[in-house]
Amino acid sequence: MPEDVSVTGLGMSDALALPPAHAAAARPASLLPLQVSGLRLEAGGAVLLDGVDLALAPAGCTVIMGPNGAGKSILLKLLHGLIAPSAGRVSWNGLDAARATARQALVFQKPVLLRRSVAANLDFVLKARGRDRSRRDELLADVGLLAKARQPARLLSGGEAQRLALARALATGPEVLFLDEPTASLDPASVLVIERIVGEARARGTRIIFVTHDIGQARRIADEVVFLHRGRVAEHAAAADFFPEPRSQAARDYLAGRIIL
Repeated sequence: MPEDVSVTGLGMSDALALPPAHAAAARPASLLPLQVSGLRLEAGGAVLLDGVDLALAPAGCTVIMGPNGAGKSILLKLLHGLIAPSAGRVSWNGLDAARATARQALVFQKPVLLRRSVAANLDFVLKARGRDRSRRDELLADVGLLAKARQPARLLSGGEAQRLALARALATGPEVLFLDEPTASLDPASVLVIERIVGEARARGTRIIFVTHDIGQARRIADEVVFLHRGRVAEHAAAADFFPEPRSQAARDYLAGRIIL
């Protein structure tokens, strides 16, 4: 891919730009809590999300679940400011989604890597964000890729590529980390490695918002669940309450493996 376009884990194409020095005083100390009210998105004459209201606390891991077409990835992009809603508001402790993007990171299902070495992928991000490049080897070691630092990134396996994308996202020091089905096509061992890395980031205070179809994965990592159905929030509950006894019929059917329309 051309190296001047958006990179997985960095968000919008201008997300690498540092905010002006004078803007720091106007920024809230934290992006959390998140308040979403009346969020709606229409495209091509179809309503993709309709009337989404959410309030997310400052800490933990929120898993977004639901059947195909429920609007999970769309909601993630709206929260991250990659697309603008047709109506409604996203407020990150007073900042709109577009202004909060530079303090967040997004990892997609399919990693998009620079045509450089594994190490150079991290160097690029650290330099662009004005961060200490001496942390590069530590970041690579954290995701198990230090031994492959000089290898071209294109030669990595699928699981290794996703780990590099995740390391690159975490290199930016995000307050909020969005993950859109990051383990959907990975083998079980790679899935557990990704979950470990995400869990460690959560323990360090990064707010995690994670889209997954995998019910087992959701049980392992979620503190709370947002269940979407037909573009609406059918249920928003603590994981300890949601999995044993979901309130909505759609969620009960989904967890039971039944097809829901």
